[in-house]
Amino acid sequence: MKGILGRKVGMTEVFTKDGKLVPVTVVSVEPNVVTQIKTVETDGYKAIQLATVDKKEKNASKASIGHAKKAATTPKRYLKELRNMEGSYNLGDTISADIFTAGEYVDVTGTSKGHGTEGVIKRWNQSRGPMAHGSRYHRRPGSLGTMLPMHVLKGKKLPGHMGVETTTIQNLEIIEVNAAENYILVSGNIPGAKKSLVLIKSAVKKQGANTPKEVLTYEEETVVDEVVEESETPVVEETVENTVEEMTEEVVEATEENQGESK
Repeated sequence: MKGILGRKVGMTEVFTKDGKLVPVTVVSVEPNVVTQIKTVETDGYKAIQLATVDKKEKNASKASIGHAKKAATTPKRYLKELRNMEGSYNLGDTISADIFTAGEYVDVTGTSKGHGTEGVIKRWNQSRGPMAHGSRYHRRPGSLGTMLPMHVLKGKKLPGHMGVETTTIQNLEIIEVNAAENYILVSGNIPGAKKSLVLIKSAVKKQGANTPKEVLTYEEETVVDEVVEESETPVVEETVENTVEEMTEEVVEATEENQGESK
C-alpha cells in the first residue's frame, strides 16, 4: 500500500484532449517526513509515521521537538501512522507527490465539514410535509415508532449534530501529479473543508491503474519586443534628415514665389 498526507485546496475542472470535462479536487502535498518506524519485533506490527506541515518551535512541546530531532527535521503540525507501506524506509526519509502516478485509483480519507445541529431533512435527507396553511406538519421528524415498546427505538433518525466525522471516499482516480509544484489532482470531490488534512492511499477495492487521461495544458503567451539593429539606426536618421531638408527647400521656394508676385 502507498500513502501520503496532504491538504485540500479546493475544486476546479480540467479538460481532456478528447473534449471531456473532468471535475477534480486539488490536494497540496508537501514532502512527508518519516518520523518513526515501528517493527514487529518492537511494537508487534509494521508501520511508519508520516509528518507534514512545519510548526514553529515556540508553539511545539518539548516532547514533539525531541521527537522531530530524532528524524533530523523540524516540529510538524500533522502526524499520521500508516501500516503495510510498500518498500523500506529509514528515519528521516521524505515522501513526495510522485509516489503516485496518473491513472491510479486511491481512497481519500478526511474529516467532513461541520454543520452543527441540523434537522432530519438536511441530516438524513427526509421529505417534508405539506406546506399548506392547514397543515401542522412541515419539517418535523414524524412518527417515532409503534406504541408497544413505549420508547423510541435505538437507531431512530432524529435531529442532532451533523458532520465532523472521519469519512472515506473510495475508488477515485488520480488525474495529474505535479511533484515540482507539490500538488495532486484527484477526480471528483473529497471530504473536508479547505486547508483540512486528508490521507491519500492506494484503493482497497479497485486495484491496478487506468489509462492516464491526456489533460490539456495552457501556456502563457510572451510578448517579444522588436529590437532595431545598430546598422539600421543611421539609415533611419539619414532618411529623417533628407525629408527635413526637402521640406525646407520647398518652403523657401514658395516664399520666394510669393514675394515675386507681390512685387
